[in-house]
Amino acid sequence: MLRYILWRIVTMIPTLLIISALVFTIIELPPGDYFESYVAELKAMGETADLAEIEVLKERYGFDQPLYKRYFHWLGGMMVGDFGYSFEYRLPVNEVVGERLWLTILVSVVTIIFTWMIAFPIGIYSATHQYSWGDYGLSFLGMIGIAVPNFILALVMMYFANIWFGTSIGHLMDQAYLNQPMSWEKFKSILEHLWIPVIIIGTAGTAGMVRRLRANLLDELKKQYVVTARAKGMPPQRLLLKYPLRMALNFFISDIGSILPAVISGAEVTAIVLSLETTGPMLIKALQSQDMYLAGSFLMFLAFLTVVGVLVSDIALAILDPRIRFGAGRGQ
Repeated sequence: MLRYILWRIVTMIPTLLIISALVFTIIELPPGDYFESYVAELKAMGETADLAEIEVLKERYGFDQPLYKRYFHWLGGMMVGDFGYSFEYRLPVNEVVGERLWLTILVSVVTIIFTWMIAFPIGIYSATHQYSWGDYGLSFLGMIGIAVPNFILALVMMYFANIWFGTSIGHLMDQAYLNQPMSWEKFKSILEHLWIPVIIIGTAGTAGMVRRLRANLLDELKKQYVVTARAKGMPPQRLLLKYPLRMALNFFISDIGSILPAVISGAEVTAIVLSLETTGPMLIKALQSQDMYLAGSFLMFLAFLTVVGVLVSDIALAILDPRIRFGAGRGQ
C-alpha cells in the first residue's frame, strides 16, 4: 500500500504539468486577449481606453513575449504561490478569490453534509422496504428532484422565501454587508441566507445518491453471504451495517474525486440565478472576458483537487472494501 501511495504521488507531478499545458493552451486558443476585448467593449460604449496603461500591463505580464515563455512564467509563479494578476478586477488573483473561496467552501460543505444526512436514511429505508408504499413515494420524490432543473427550483424558492420567511434571497448576505469585513452580524446574515442555496443545490445530488445507494444496497442484500448470515441468526441491524451497507458505499467513496473540485467550483447556474458570492460565476466571467490568469488559476486548482480526490478515493476504497487489493498479481 505504501509503495502504491508513493507511486501515485510521484505520478501526480507529470499529470499536473500536462494539465497545466492543456489549460494554458485552451485559454490562449480564442483570438485576441483580455486587452483587445476590453478596448472593443469600451468602443462599443462610446468610451476611450488608456492605451498607454494597456501597453504597460502587456509588457509587465509578458504579452509581448512568445507563448512558451508566458507559460513557463505563469507556471513558475504558481509554484511559489503567485497566481498572477486579474485584469478584470485590477488586483492579484489571490486577493480577488479571497472571500469568495471560503464562501464557496461553506456553501458546498454544508450542501454535502445536507445531501448525506438526507440521502443515507432514505436510501437505506428504500432498499430494506423494497416495493413498499414508502419506497414508491420516496422514489417518486427522487424522480422529481432529478427532473426539476436547479435554476427553476431557485426561482421558486426565491419567491416563497420572500413570501413566507421575509428573506430576500439575491445574495449570500444582506446587501449592507457586501464588500464589508467579516463580523458577527455579517456571519449571522450569511447563515440566514445559506439554507436556500443548500436546499436547491443539494436536491438533485440527494435524489441521485438515494437511487445509487438503494440500487447498490439491494444488490448486496441478495448476495449469498447475507443469506448465510441471516440464516445463522445475525441481528438484522448488525447484519445491515456491518456488511451490505459497507460494501454499498463504494460508489460514495469513488465520488470523492469529483466532490473536492465541486467544493470550489460550486453550482454555477444556481449561483448566477441567486447572485451568490461564490467562485462559480467568477470563473465563468473570467473565461468570457479572457482574464487568463484568473481563469487558469481556477482551472489548475480544480485539476489539483481532482487528482488528489482520486488518490484519496482509491486509498479509502482499499480500506473500506477488503476485496480490493492494489498491485494484485505483481507480488506486492
